[in-house]
Amino acid sequence: MLSSPAIWREFFQNYYQDELNKIAGRISTGSFGVRSINVDVLSHLTIFKEGTLAEELFSNPDKVIDDARRGIELTDNIYDVKLENCIPRFFNLPLARRILIRDLRAEHISKFVAIEGIVRKVTEVRPKIVEAAYFCGNCGKKVRVYQEEGVLKPPYECPACKSKRFTFVPEESVLIDSQRIKIQEYPENLKGGEQPQSIDVYLEGDISGIINPGDRVVINGIVRANPRGQGMKKLTHMDLFIEGNSIEILQQEYEEFEITEEDKKKILELAEDEGIYKKIVGSIAPSIYGYEDIKLAIALQLFGGVPKRLPDGTEIRGDIHILLVGDPGVAKSQLLRYVHRIAPRSVYTTGKGTTTAGLTATAVRDEVDGRWTLEAGALVLADKGIALVDEIDKMRAEDRSALHEAMEQQTISVAKAGINAVLKARCALLGAANPKYGRFDKYQPIAEQINLSPTLMSRFDLTFVLTDDPDVERDKALATHILKTHKLGEKLEKMKNVSSEYTRQSLEAEIQKVTPAIEPDLLRKYVAYAKRTVFPVLTEEAERRIVEFYVGMRGKAKENSPVPITARQLEALIRLAEASARIRLSDRVEVEDVERVIRIIRKSLEQIAMDPETGEIDIDYAYSGTSKTQRDRIMVLKKIIEELEKEYEKGVPEEQIFDEAEKQGIDKVKTRELLIKMRERGEIYCPRPDHYRVVHNY
Repeated sequence: MLSSPAIWREFFQNYYQDELNKIAGRISTGSFGVRSINVDVLSHLTIFKEGTLAEELFSNPDKVIDDARRGIELTDNIYDVKLENCIPRFFNLPLARRILIRDLRAEHISKFVAIEGIVRKVTEVRPKIVEAAYFCGNCGKKVRVYQEEGVLKPPYECPACKSKRFTFVPEESVLIDSQRIKIQEYPENLKGGEQPQSIDVYLEGDISGIINPGDRVVINGIVRANPRGQGMKKLTHMDLFIEGNSIEILQQEYEEFEITEEDKKKILELAEDEGIYKKIVGSIAPSIYGYEDIKLAIALQLFGGVPKRLPDGTEIRGDIHILLVGDPGVAKSQLLRYVHRIAPRSVYTTGKGTTTAGLTATAVRDEVDGRWTLEAGALVLADKGIALVDEIDKMRAEDRSALHEAMEQQTISVAKAGINAVLKARCALLGAANPKYGRFDKYQPIAEQINLSPTLMSRFDLTFVLTDDPDVERDKALATHILKTHKLGEKLEKMKNVSSEYTRQSLEAEIQKVTPAIEPDLLRKYVAYAKRTVFPVLTEEAERRIVEFYVGMRGKAKENSPVPITARQLEALIRLAEASARIRLSDRVEVEDVERVIRIIRKSLEQIAMDPETGEIDIDYAYSGTSKTQRDRIMVLKKIIEELEKEYEKGVPEEQIFDEAEKQGIDKVKTRELLIKMRERGEIYCPRPDHYRVVHNY
């Protein structure tokens, strides 16, 4: 075997002399700084001694790491101090040594490997006793005992007087920081039906306490095994865990997507195609008929805008949030599930089966040492990706409140079990909701038809309504599309399972109709490449068009007329325009991008914010359920009831209110609707049937 302290001394002095001198400098000044050397395996160790030392590290890490530690002690430095207790930390292992969690087997036990995944939970950092110091209660002799995992073990007896009475002395003992974390497989890399697997990792020293739930990391370390069971009852089955040696935090977006030169060539060719928008729209759920505008909006959401951090520390999100509301059976869930398959990073959940802890983070007590740990929820796991929440309206109100901070600030604040933390949730949200009463009524405000608060609804950049309206031509086209899709599926199943008259060639024309214009794998890489390399900037012409649109819409709001859009819609427009430029891989946001997204925003606003009485866009009508016209009428009715209360002590008769309201231009039907609404809101009450009084807040 090549490994020895002398060989390692040669290695460190060849490649890491500067690092040795820095550590020696800290030791000479009595500093408590980091005493570890990061060794680049791929760049340095694999070329030293023809890679023999690297192979020995992978196959026999315990001896090699101990040799490396002793080799550091033998090295020279400019301060002429002994480099004791310095830890070599090995990173950047060859891809062949990067093992999937689900592929760990018995052959990997006691081998040095790299595990990549997402941090699911972390414990607090606590000191761990490596070498315990005891004083003999009889003769006072100090005895040191090396500690293994588990219960603290005192000396068997005093070597001087054979006494067995000892006092533990923490300040004389050797302590080291320790932490346990859980790593889980990337959710986006799972195949249908697979459950994500996880593994515990033990961290010690300066690598403990540097990562948080939701971080994407590579853990380099030794695979260990512990027999299952408690106390003396041990089972033959064993649990695997990793004894961490080093951590690589993956800061780069979409780092796990390897884009080859061939992929890059295809991506750049697609970006030059004049029909790129049509191709990408055709690649999103091609088996679902229609919805071109919604598919384009989802495409813009996949690419996203540019996140910004201003000099004063203000952060502006680039992620785009979309809400789909509509009748049952209009393929909302199918759209979400397809996005889950093609998005480079995504987490899918449903409102009914999700709690606040499942969305954000939960504190759980660790089963080994009883420490409280943070476990990441769906929004944290979807960091820098898309969170897909189906039936978002079915969530409990207290659970939905967790979305407010995540959607705007893109953080999750946790204060549980003595743990105060702020986790990152930089994800776009694609939600789907059903109307309360089964079908969507286009003549009622959207806020009254879905169980979402106005503050939450206003955080969505785009809201689309999908209705199932009878239309002869559209219904015929939809029925034909569905029948052809089913018939194709039948033929493919028959061809696959029994001998039949169908061949792949004969069905090629039918297959093409439901085949994505861009292959899902290539589309995922296209999105990853765009988000990683393209950061578009607004041109002056695009800026002028955005200002013109915003001021033009706001300019329609004269005195006592509704407000059509707010600054939130302006920011949404900018984000969407940036995403449109990213689709072309352009570093400039042009007027064509602005025009494209203005059309989508107008369509969204016309669906949710159009006052059916006046035909004007009123943003308050969308989010509060009450238009400017209704608010004015409610004020008139309240004034009528307040003035008539003096004459009618037991409540103002309904007929009297109708007569007075008609003089003000409000007909009987509208007055009755508004009285019902005012009662529901608690603004008026009925002391007896069909008599009303105003609720006064003193």
